[in-house]
Amino acid sequence: MPDGREAIAIRILQSIGEVEPEQWDACAGEDCPFLSHAFLSALEESGSATRETGWLPQHLALFDEAGELAAAAPLYLKGHSYGEYVFDWSWAHAYEQAGGQYYPKLQCCVPFTPVTGPRLLLRPGADRAALADALIGGMAELTRQHEVSSLHVTFGTEEEWQRFGEVGFLQRVGVQYHWQNRGYEDFDGFLGALASRKRKQIRKERSKAQDSGLTIRQLSGDDIKPHHWDAFHRFYISTSDRKWGSAYLNREFFARLGETMADAVVLVMAEDEGRPVAGALNLRGRDALYGRNWGCLGRVRFLHFELCYYQAIDYAIANGLARVEAGAQGEHKIQRGYQATPTYSAHLIRDPGLRRAVERFLDEERNAVRQEIAFLEDFEPFRKDG
Repeated sequence: MPDGREAIAIRILQSIGEVEPEQWDACAGEDCPFLSHAFLSALEESGSATRETGWLPQHLALFDEAGELAAAAPLYLKGHSYGEYVFDWSWAHAYEQAGGQYYPKLQCCVPFTPVTGPRLLLRPGADRAALADALIGGMAELTRQHEVSSLHVTFGTEEEWQRFGEVGFLQRVGVQYHWQNRGYEDFDGFLGALASRKRKQIRKERSKAQDSGLTIRQLSGDDIKPHHWDAFHRFYISTSDRKWGSAYLNREFFARLGETMADAVVLVMAEDEGRPVAGALNLRGRDALYGRNWGCLGRVRFLHFELCYYQAIDYAIANGLARVEAGAQGEHKIQRGYQATPTYSAHLIRDPGLRRAVERFLDEERNAVRQEIAFLEDFEPFRKDG
């Protein structure tokens, strides 16, 4: 490290609470709110990501000789593959059919959060290459010590993905849909960049939602009250019951989010004569707005698009943010100005036979995903004249 201090100790943290928030956040940075001590703490302290839910914290922490945190990685020992959004169910099934034991496994990620961000959290000013190598080596050693089948680093940065590949991790590519701010002055400026037919369609959708008689508000900070979280939790539970059958996040998680990160929250609420009926939860980073969860009681045509996509674009333009990341899946986002964007994960498989099978699969999958992204560019709604 440039300041003369050397990293001398690696610790496994059974809880994010074992390290001071200021030290963790100094390594995590300010770009991605989901990597903050407050967000990870909200998951653990609420009981949403704990041993009991199959997410046993095993955070890797590297300390220097002065006892200061020099680097870290959010890491969990898992007994299932729920809440990850990079799917390995078929790998687990094939390995267990062959007589192996796929679970438990190690997962380096933010639980329930398919958002790209660094997974090797390095203190500024430090020898970043050396610390990154130390973290990767520490994760690989922990995989061996626990005698688990595999280690998965999901939704990391492309730079990290390349480094993991260089040291023998298998590389996977996925796709999400992100909106890019091209310096638009307002929403009409964004619409002006679209082909006429697409522009008319979005105006129609916004009009249908906004003329429904509902009041739509964007809430942040002190404007978010406990009754807003009560309502949003009901929306979230209702949507989870319909789509997945179970909810990952509990009411206590949203309470802690409101207590510790309210200024980073952008909660878009639709109200019917003051009664909340739908909502979309976003978190704001340094240069991006991240759409996370949505829910609605009843059905209002195009309200999902309005609250989750168009309100997010409005907010990003008004606040000078570079992009909106609207979460996993959803090719329908392309017609609304969101573009196919690659995501990256890396995988360490201990069993040679399983590794060979997964490696063959990923070689084919990467080519297919890249072709898909190139193909989807032809369906983007932007004017062809530039």
